[in-house]
Amino acid sequence: MGLDSDLPTATVRRLRDGMADGVLSFPLTSFRADGSLDLDGFAAYLDGQVATGPGAVFPACGTGEFFSLDEEEYRQVVTAAVEVTAGRVPVVAGTGYGWAQAARFARIAEEAGADALLVLPHYLVAAPQDGLVRQVEEIAARTRLPLVVYQRDRVAFTAESLRRIARVPNVIGLKDGHSDLDRLQRLTLAAPEGFLFFNGAATAEVQARAYATVGVPAYSSAVHAFAPEIAGAFFGALRRGDDAAVERLLRVFYVPLVELRDRRPGYAVSLVKAAARLRGRPVGPVRAPLTDPRAADLAELERLLAAGLALAADLTAAASAAPAEAVPGPAGTASAAPTAGAAL
Repeated sequence: MGLDSDLPTATVRRLRDGMADGVLSFPLTSFRADGSLDLDGFAAYLDGQVATGPGAVFPACGTGEFFSLDEEEYRQVVTAAVEVTAGRVPVVAGTGYGWAQAARFARIAEEAGADALLVLPHYLVAAPQDGLVRQVEEIAARTRLPLVVYQRDRVAFTAESLRRIARVPNVIGLKDGHSDLDRLQRLTLAAPEGFLFFNGAATAEVQARAYATVGVPAYSSAVHAFAPEIAGAFFGALRRGDDAAVERLLRVFYVPLVELRDRRPGYAVSLVKAAARLRGRPVGPVRAPLTDPRAADLAELERLLAAGLALAADLTAAASAAPAEAVPGPAGTASAAPTAGAAL
């Protein structure tokens, strides 16, 4: 399939602008109590998320339980995401498994009108660097959509492999979930100018300052999926260089959330979905093999969420009352610091 040479450039520009202005949002996929897809619930939920102004939305990815969707459900979710966003923010759909199956999902996303694809780590097997590169090349050859490659778990690129995939015309960026800053620094130095990088660590805010030191300030936020107010307060504080506010949010909310998340496999998604339900969002339960949180953990999550929202409200009010200051932009240019409430 021929590549539209203008498409990657335009998508990079939109994503770069979005990454400078807000977090990258990974919306949940709504299911009914019987496990069936709740498309109306998803549309209503996503519309509320987009209204808070994220830099981009990534439907049907890890937080959106891509691994539990069949192809028709995937089509419906991505189509709904494109319709709901209506061009307000870029839509980057997930794709994955082996390259042959990933290409099928890529074709569906392209037909649905997605702006780009996030290539999730492949299924089950370990692979050498040549195989990791070939996987990306095979997917890229079968879609006109730009690709952001996600390295996590079994996928970890060397600097030379990064150079190779970056030469593929429609590969535009890398999401990093390893949090190996030495390796990541080598990758950023090996990449061509304009190649996109963002922090995709679980609960990325905890490591956001560390990632920024190696030139990767942009990050995805699972917290945005249920508490845009908290995600916005953190993003605003980080952009203003308000270390005191950042550390209060880390101590009061983010680090306790990580400790709760680490208690049980799958909580990286099921806790997020439970928190969204606590806030009245129509997202429903998780699908197997995930399980919803235990009662004691859910009660602790509710207390933690209340504390985080209260702190975010205080920080937002304080930031709104303070005069705006210039902060360094993503390319070293000055820009007005966003208020915490307006950051998303």
